[in-house]
Amino acid sequence: MIRDLILKNRSYRRFYGDFKIERSVLNELIDLARLSPSGKNLQPLKFIIVNDEKINAEVFSTLAWAGYLKDWDGPEESERPTAYVVMTVDKNLTMGTPAIDEGIACQSILLGAVERGLGGCIIQSVKKKELAEILSILESLEVALVIALGKPKEEVQLLPMKDDDIKYYRDEKGVHYVPKRNLNDIIIK
Repeated sequence: MIRDLILKNRSYRRFYGDFKIERSVLNELIDLARLSPSGKNLQPLKFIIVNDEKINAEVFSTLAWAGYLKDWDGPEESERPTAYVVMTVDKNLTMGTPAIDEGIACQSILLGAVERGLGGCIIQSVKKKELAEILSILESLEVALVIALGKPKEEVQLLPMKDDDIKYYRDEKGVHYVPKRNLNDIIIK
């Protein structure tokens, strides 16, 4: 059921570092993005798959993790993602359209990942120029974001939002809590 997949589709930031994701699985996830709707059907997104330990470490160095967790610089080495999907936008294909394709593609990829027992985190805080150099990305492609993927090693729980406090947090056991607005608060009419 789609609701179950959405409830399991959280921003996971700690993974089993010894669980490798095969390139064929990553290809299947990107195919879900390819088959998804695209504004004006321009299909400007192009993807780079990274699932090599050495390159993973280089990609990791360009990412910022969990802005609300001020005392946490990201997962320790044994809990890092074992794959990344670097989403780029082909500047020759955008024609000034709004950036809606990125969100649609991320949701498709992550729902596909959850269906396979995987999880991920969309990261927009990226040193894009540095990442482009590491991966030798063409100048016609602009890095939009990175999706970190792996087998989740953390528990994420949703809870009702209090006093409009949107900040996620972790308790002393490492459980990650994410406040969500009440349905009645977001339906206007």
